[in-house]
Amino acid sequence: MGGLGGSQAMQWVLRRNCSLSPRQALGAYTLLSVVSLLVGLGFWLGGAPVVLFFTALELLALAAAVLVYARHATDRETITLDGHELAVEHHHGPALQRTTFRSAWVRVEPRAGQGSLVELSGDGASACVGRYLPAGLRAELAQEIRRALRSAAWR
Repeated sequence: MGGLGGSQAMQWVLRRNCSLSPRQALGAYTLLSVVSLLVGLGFWLGGAPVVLFFTALELLALAAAVLVYARHATDRETITLDGHELAVEHHHGPALQRTTFRSAWVRVEPRAGQGSLVELSGDGASACVGRYLPAGLRAELAQEIRRALRSAAWR
C-alpha cells in the first residue's frame, strides 16, 4: 500500500507467493536438462539407449510443469483507490480483468464462509479480491479498504 504520484491515491498489490521468477525457473530447468541429458547420453554410449528415451520423456513432462508455473508466477490483484474511483485489476496468466467502481458506492463484504474472499460491489458490478492472501488476513484487508473508502469520502 502506498501513495501514487502526487495525489492521495492508495494501492494494494496482492501477489502469489512464488519462490522463483519465470526467468529463474527457466534457468533451473535448463540446468536440470543439461545434467539429465549428459547422464542419458552416458548410458546411451554405455549400451543402454532406452535410458535416453526416458530422460527425454522426463524433460518433456518437466517442461510442461515449468511452463504452467511460469505462466502463473506473476498472477496478482491490484486494488487502486484514486479520488472517486476504485479500480480492481486481476492478472491471471496473460489475461487481465479490470473492474471500476465509484468509491462512494462501493460495498466491501466478506463472501459466505469463514476465510473466504472479500467481495467489492457497486454500480451493478462486483469483484472478489484476496485470492493471494492467507485466509486470516482477508478480514484485515476488508477493514483497510473500508477505512480508505471512508477517508476518500471526506476529501
